[in-house]
Amino acid sequence: MDRVKSSMQQVPNPIPKVLSRRAGGANSLEVEKENFERNQAVSINKAINTQEVAVKEKHARTCILGTHHEKGAHTFWLAVNRLPLSSNAVLCWKFCHVFHKLLRDGHPNVIKDSMRHKADLNDMSRMWGHLSEGYGKLCSIYLKLLITKMEFHIKNPRFPGNLQMSNRQLDEAGENDVNNFFQLTVEMFDYLECELNLFLGVFSSLDMSRSVSVTAAGQCRLAPLIQVILDSSHLYDYTVKLLFKLHSCLPADTLQGHRDRFQEQFKKLKSLFYRSSNLQYFKRLIQIPQLPENPPNFLRASALSEHISPVVVIPAEASSPESEHVVETEDLVDTDIPPLTGTGDSKFDDLFGTSAATDPFNFNSQNGMRKDDKDRLIEQLTAELQALKEELESFRLESGRLCQALRGRVNELEAELAEQTHLKQQALGESEFLRAELDDLRRVKEDTEKEQRSLSEIERKAQANEQRYTKLKEKYTELVQSHADLLRKNAEVTRQMTVARAAQDEVENVKKEMQDRLKVAQDSASQQEKAQLEQLQALQAELMSSRTELETLKSTVTSSQQSNEQLGTQLSALVAEKAGLVETVSRKEVELSGLGAELERLQSSLTNERESGVKAAEALQNQLNEKESREQALESELVSLRWASLRAALEEAGKIVQDSLNQLEDPAHISCTSSADYLVSRCQVALDCVERLRSSRDGFVSDNTDVSGLVRAVTQFAHLVGDVIVQGSATSHMVPVEQADALADSVKACGAEALTLLCQLKEQESMGAADCSRLRTALDSVKALGEKLRPRGLELQQGELGDLVEQEMAATSAAVESAAARIEEMLNKSRAVDTGIKMEVNERILASCTDLMQAIRVLVLSSKDLQRDIVESGRGAASMKEFYAKNSRWTEGLISASKAVGWGATMLVDAADQVVQGKGKFEELMVCSHEIAASTAQLVAASKVKAEKGSSNLSRLQQASKGVTQATAGVVASTKSGKSQIEDTETMDFSAMTLTQIKRQEMDAQVLVLELETRLQKERERLGELRKKHYELAGVAEGWGGEEEGTG
Repeated sequence: MDRVKSSMQQVPNPIPKVLSRRAGGANSLEVEKENFERNQAVSINKAINTQEVAVKEKHARTCILGTHHEKGAHTFWLAVNRLPLSSNAVLCWKFCHVFHKLLRDGHPNVIKDSMRHKADLNDMSRMWGHLSEGYGKLCSIYLKLLITKMEFHIKNPRFPGNLQMSNRQLDEAGENDVNNFFQLTVEMFDYLECELNLFLGVFSSLDMSRSVSVTAAGQCRLAPLIQVILDSSHLYDYTVKLLFKLHSCLPADTLQGHRDRFQEQFKKLKSLFYRSSNLQYFKRLIQIPQLPENPPNFLRASALSEHISPVVVIPAEASSPESEHVVETEDLVDTDIPPLTGTGDSKFDDLFGTSAATDPFNFNSQNGMRKDDKDRLIEQLTAELQALKEELESFRLESGRLCQALRGRVNELEAELAEQTHLKQQALGESEFLRAELDDLRRVKEDTEKEQRSLSEIERKAQANEQRYTKLKEKYTELVQSHADLLRKNAEVTRQMTVARAAQDEVENVKKEMQDRLKVAQDSASQQEKAQLEQLQALQAELMSSRTELETLKSTVTSSQQSNEQLGTQLSALVAEKAGLVETVSRKEVELSGLGAELERLQSSLTNERESGVKAAEALQNQLNEKESREQALESELVSLRWASLRAALEEAGKIVQDSLNQLEDPAHISCTSSADYLVSRCQVALDCVERLRSSRDGFVSDNTDVSGLVRAVTQFAHLVGDVIVQGSATSHMVPVEQADALADSVKACGAEALTLLCQLKEQESMGAADCSRLRTALDSVKALGEKLRPRGLELQQGELGDLVEQEMAATSAAVESAAARIEEMLNKSRAVDTGIKMEVNERILASCTDLMQAIRVLVLSSKDLQRDIVESGRGAASMKEFYAKNSRWTEGLISASKAVGWGATMLVDAADQVVQGKGKFEELMVCSHEIAASTAQLVAASKVKAEKGSSNLSRLQQASKGVTQATAGVVASTKSGKSQIEDTETMDFSAMTLTQIKRQEMDAQVLVLELETRLQKERERLGELRKKHYELAGVAEGWGGEEEGTG
């Protein structure tokens, strides 16, 4: 308040205005706020304007002081939002410069207040990014830098806006956590990358062959780089220190990416600092540091002592950018009209009165004279002059606003016109590119046809390889392992051919789709070009009308200036009267002492209000303390309720376990029985539940706010342990006495350990030390006893094994007969429904499948005859069932082979049915044929193991196996020919497709080919794993790798 009083005493002219506002009801704080906002708006408008000159330091400094005065940037953004930043690139560039200064040197709350405008800055950056040169591109890069700076300081609030920190503060920012230091280094790299982009953007926009740093336009672009240099020097220093700290904690290989990125930024920053230091503009304003010749070696810890932090020095005597000899109109002519004190005379008299008794200088009243005509004329002219000035000022502001809006509209229209022209050129270039792509696509089509011809040659070679492979397979059928290897090779070759053929079909389909899309794209491009031309013509017409309106406004402004000159001549005539009025005002300065008394009264009332505010704050603090005490009481009550619920659950769990133990002594329980398999499964579930109970216990100990997880785990634990006890006792009723006693003892020990664990969990002190290992050991012992009691593999009784052989052979014969009948039925249906090529293909495929079924039937009968000979020659005096039981491994292999033959026949019929109906794939039919061939080969190999070499039935079986192989080849051949015949009818027609459609389909085809290749690789790996697993399971079932059995 003293400062306000002194300013009122020093400046006499504003006194009437201040007093008139007080008379209207406003207080001094509102007046001060209004003056502050007005001064800030003037400074912001002077700092951020459309003149291509550097921002004056005094205006920017006023804006910075304003943020510290109001502790934020509300007034700044209130003024900036009125500026047309999106229509003038120079205006936006200077806004970015001033905003960067505020972020660095303004109040810390500037960053928080500016984050709510982040979305607007993002939109503005994208909008200016459409321009490829000039200030538009620079504004886009600068806005991205400012957004990155705000986000960095929001994520890392310990860093001030000017980035000046000590080493201790830098360590505190990372909180001594290597993960935080790692992330902080990445964020600093991103921050420095934005700074370097702006550096490079400014230098690339300047013609460095000329002395651009001494021109006003060049200084306008170079001035913001001072802030960039200050930020970059700190970021470089902190990055070096953080990298040394990271290398002391992490392996060097982990930080290879950090080192590569630092090397790249070091080279750029060093080059930019060197180029900046040679510019005349920076030599007077800032002393730029020079970086070392080579970057620091982070792999050597002692290199940190050699690091010298770069220091940027700003000389105190350096001239600011506004000291340049740039002539401005506002510096030469004072456009502000000084306020006249004469107009406030009446308001002054109304406030202090006009009594002759209290005013010794009122000579007119003392002499009894009235104001003459001259005085009234002066007052009238003064009032009229003031009204004209106000009207002129409003007209000037309105015309300036209209001119500015029209300039912004013209700039927008010119920008839109340039963008439309650019889009038109881009569309023409894209059209030429698409035509070139169409020519390339035609050449690719010719190459594809050549590849198809070569593919047919490869197929012929593949068929020859298959025949050669069949001959080799007949020579090596005596060795089971070699036979399995050959089967895998044959399946691999077949799958590769199938995949190659399917990929070729997919490529042809994709090419057709691409031609259609190319045509659609060409049509849309032509339509878009027409629409752009029409829009361009409309924009040109609107631009001409805007220019006409601008000329009209200019003529209006000229006429207003002429009237202003006339008013100026009248004003000069009244200047002489001003001196007398000033003398009258000076007599009233004595009354200022009364204002001082009023000021003291206001200060006393303010003191009283402060005391009442302190009392209210104390009352609120007391209420807050009471609320905290109530919350603590409720929290303690909640903890006790949690423990009560947990203890109740534990007691109930103990009752469940104890009830299960009591059932062991119940005579009625002796009749209960169970299997060892079920007991082992329940033991495994109980072990998993014990692990969940332990994890829930640990979670509750670390955070006791949530007890529901532990209660659920305890409940499930009690039921599962009780189930293990009951099932263990029931299993002991089915085993010998010694094993039953051991199992019963283990079950009781498990129950006792469970009760002990539940008792430990009841007490808060012993909960953390409760050990689950003893219970887990007891469950493992029960599980081990159950494993010993489980039945072993396929160890069947003698009669069951012999009957199973007969049953499986009979089932295989029945499956073959059923498959043949279904094929005949499908053939009849196809003849009744299908016609033409489809009927011919279906008949050929089904006929080949019928031949294959006949060959399999002959093979099964031959296998039965050979098995009968083997049994007769090898059983001696034993029965047939005893022979099968004695050679159980061979018998199980025979059963497995017969099952595979029956299953393959069923799958072949299903696949043929799907193909005939048009729902299946030809490849599935071929795979089923190969599986049948493999299964029959397995049956032949299993039969040959016990057969004599000169047996006639063995010769017939081998002949039948050859028949099956030939029938399988017939199925594959008929399937391939049918597929090619159907595909030939579906030729692709690309004649109706446009260039854009063909290009798009080509891209889709490339994407699909990559996806299919990836999927093919994954399916190959999956097939390999499936075969490994199948081989392991077959070895376990058939006894591979076990001890050799006797043959007779």
